[in-house]
Amino acid sequence: MFKDLFHKKKYATIPSGQPRTKPDIPEGLMSKCPKCGNIQFSKEVEKNLKVCPSCGHHFRLNAWERIAITLDEGKLTELDADLESVDPLGFPGYANKLEAQKKSSGLKDAVVTGVGTIGGLPVVAAFMSFDFFAGSMGSVVGEKITRAIEHAHAKKLPLIIFSTSSGARMQESILSLMQMAKTSAALAKFQGDGGLYISIMTDPTTGGVSASFALLGDFNLAEPGALIGFAGRIVIEQTIRQKLPDNFQTAEFNLQHGQLDKVVHRKEMKTTLAKLLDMHSVKGEIINGG
Repeated sequence: MFKDLFHKKKYATIPSGQPRTKPDIPEGLMSKCPKCGNIQFSKEVEKNLKVCPSCGHHFRLNAWERIAITLDEGKLTELDADLESVDPLGFPGYANKLEAQKKSSGLKDAVVTGVGTIGGLPVVAAFMSFDFFAGSMGSVVGEKITRAIEHAHAKKLPLIIFSTSSGARMQESILSLMQMAKTSAALAKFQGDGGLYISIMTDPTTGGVSASFALLGDFNLAEPGALIGFAGRIVIEQTIRQKLPDNFQTAEFNLQHGQLDKVVHRKEMKTTLAKLLDMHSVKGEIINGG
């Protein structure tokens, strides 16, 4: 009958004094893309080389993650692994922060250097890591980069540097700023003798690193969407009193304005590097990079 259509439905209720519980989701199971906002399984993003499957956003990689996907079999014979930062100026709180950074990142400083192969060709490579003091360049970073350049020079091997940095490390003051000149001078000697240097800029590459070795490559490459520049956007706009384009300082903007040779997707980076190395090799040996 019609009355059956209007009978009261029974619903399960939770007593007012009983708290509602949230599903027990393991930490790190899901990740949200900062560009498109899509939420996806972290393992799926990792399988995709930490590139968002939806929009192509490149998540940041640490040094060892980068090594694993760049060098043949992910193998690196590390150089200067024992070098680590100290507190040369007695900057307040710096020593404690260094120890905290070492524990959280698993690194001794913001760069890992060594020798490996790409496409079977030997290279000297440096991999910066933003998760150690925001990739800032202190005296140890500058020293390890310089020694890597000098090792490539002595062994007549090509040099590849993956950069990511917030700039100079203020806690080391002038000792940090000196690294800009030191690394640039070492590169001038290396390239002057025909050494091949390929620079890859990842998000972000700014400050003293962008103003020194990062933009001095025979080939300057970058990952899509990477922020590349010296001063920050707000500082520049306030200085010139003009509104900057929305894509200002992105890899694509720098490519359009002649600051880069190519923007390379992470999935194509190793293949691209192997081709460049092969183009400059004769019987397995790298020749003049100029």
